[in-house]
Amino acid sequence: MEPEASSFETSEMLARFLGSTPLLTESWKLCARSNVMASQGFLIDEVGGVTYVAFSGLQSVDGLGPFYGSLVPLSVNSGVFQVSGELGMFPAFQNQSDEDMVMVDAGLLNLFLTIYRTPVFQNQMFEIKKKQKPVVFTGHSIGGAIAALSTLWLLSYLQTISSNLSVICFTFGSPLIGNEHLSRAIHRQRWGGNFCNIVSKFDIVPRLLFAPLAPITTHLHTLLKSWHLTMNSPFFIRDLGTQLNEHEKSELFHFVCHYVEAAARSPSVATNSFVPFGNFMFCSSDGAVCIDDTTAIVKMLHLTFASGSPDSCIDDHLEYESYVEKISLQFLNRNGEELCESNTYEAGVTLASQSISATQEHTIRPVKECLSMARRIGRTPNLNSAGLAIGLSKIAPLRAQIEWYKASCDESDLQLGYYDSYKQRGASRRGFKVFMNRMKLGDFWNNVIEMIEKNQLPLDFHKRAKWVYASQSYKLLVEPLDIAEYYRSGEHRIKGHYLKHGRERRYSVFDKWWRERDIYGENDSNSNSRSKFASVTQDSCFWAKVEEARDWVENVRSESDPSRLVVLWSNIDKFEQYATSMVEKKEISVDVLAKNSSYMGLMEELRVLKLHLQHFSTQIPGVLDRKVVP
Repeated sequence: MEPEASSFETSEMLARFLGSTPLLTESWKLCARSNVMASQGFLIDEVGGVTYVAFSGLQSVDGLGPFYGSLVPLSVNSGVFQVSGELGMFPAFQNQSDEDMVMVDAGLLNLFLTIYRTPVFQNQMFEIKKKQKPVVFTGHSIGGAIAALSTLWLLSYLQTISSNLSVICFTFGSPLIGNEHLSRAIHRQRWGGNFCNIVSKFDIVPRLLFAPLAPITTHLHTLLKSWHLTMNSPFFIRDLGTQLNEHEKSELFHFVCHYVEAAARSPSVATNSFVPFGNFMFCSSDGAVCIDDTTAIVKMLHLTFASGSPDSCIDDHLEYESYVEKISLQFLNRNGEELCESNTYEAGVTLASQSISATQEHTIRPVKECLSMARRIGRTPNLNSAGLAIGLSKIAPLRAQIEWYKASCDESDLQLGYYDSYKQRGASRRGFKVFMNRMKLGDFWNNVIEMIEKNQLPLDFHKRAKWVYASQSYKLLVEPLDIAEYYRSGEHRIKGHYLKHGRERRYSVFDKWWRERDIYGENDSNSNSRSKFASVTQDSCFWAKVEEARDWVENVRSESDPSRLVVLWSNIDKFEQYATSMVEKKEISVDVLAKNSSYMGLMEELRVLKLHLQHFSTQIPGVLDRKVVP
């Protein structure tokens, strides 16, 4: 069997980068200084042309407030902090639907906003943006969470101005900050590589928010006060202040461990659950390993934490200085140079698992399995994406045949146009071929959506221009045929009209992709008027709206209830305005204006009906005097 490439290509690249630069070391130095000198604030320093912004880990000096551990939407007013006017600073996460709502911890968001609103922070950020030098946001403990939110804010801002300013975030023992939709949104924006979370293998803080905080609030208050006294000491003097007793430590450890284990075992994630994002570098006294797959990160958070003890889960939160010193060019193990050079998958997994589990032999096997899984999961989405790209090229002839069919319909002497020619088709080989091609294309795109929902494709897949425009092009070309088939077969009489009862879910998904596409740098399509009609009608549901309007016109003929007539004429009036706008903007295909098309027939019907009903205009004021679309 052909040997596979190293499973830790991304991790090794990150490790070499960190080992060959002072970024990690300088980040920790400023974090330690901020803990001593900038309680509830931040420090800024410039080293080697890089600006470092370190947030103190002593942000919440009075313990945990009532909002910690609860998630609030990032894109709307949470009703707690009155931030609706400010959350425009996160444009990358705006306009999310309820099912995709990006949420963050309420307490951590409040801390960030408290700092963000200060004139000092605003002035410093203005200078940073003006200098255009690389920026590193960093922080220890809760300060790391503030650093992550600050990074998201700056990345969002830079996206709106198309800036190339380099931004990276290093956190040390930071709690998680948001839900799965935040994690997905960050990866869709391709910002995962901007975050590196340094996590000690026993530290309780990065695992804390997997558990509900209410039952352990008293323990956490005592623990935070003890940590704060130690972190605020320039020499990290231990055993200051009130300490948890052994029984309380054991309760805290096992309580959190239970919920971390549940998260690691759960195949699905609830909307109100915390989820990691970015790169996680798990550190021990023997080495470190870096993972960027969310599922594998959660499993590693459990495996490493469960191998610890009540004492180590607390003490390890203050050991990051020693761990940072040991992260070097020999990333996985200082003594494993020969093994690293073998560059094989099995060697990489073995070395990584030994470096993170050196003193716990019984944990090496599950850690190896977790790292193996991380590699499989990490590679599979990209391989699947490449496979779909090949599949897309294979179905191109099917689409080309439908385009040829449309052109022949538009040029036909029957002057029915694309939609009506397909709807009224007889038994013909050409019509059957188009029918089969339509079904095959639908199956392909349904499979794409299914793979996305099963996490089998990259998280930013639907943001990639190739797939956004391919899906939009498919929708505009083929959905009119689906509508024609729906009304041809009479399904509307059984289920109801197409828009509410017959539209395939894939088209709604593609609408969402199109709305959320990256529009930065694109020209506004509305700024330049069209000089000719579009090749395909720009609203793929145009014909479904025509069919509903035909139904309204038919009902007007038989309706005697004045109140219902007002509603029907109001609907017809709105359709006329919509259709007129589409024609005037030339956002329709020529088949819409074909002499014998359903649309032109409807407009003629409506014109005659209005003339016939002119003498009733006093009963229906204002709805018959609008200009009829020619």
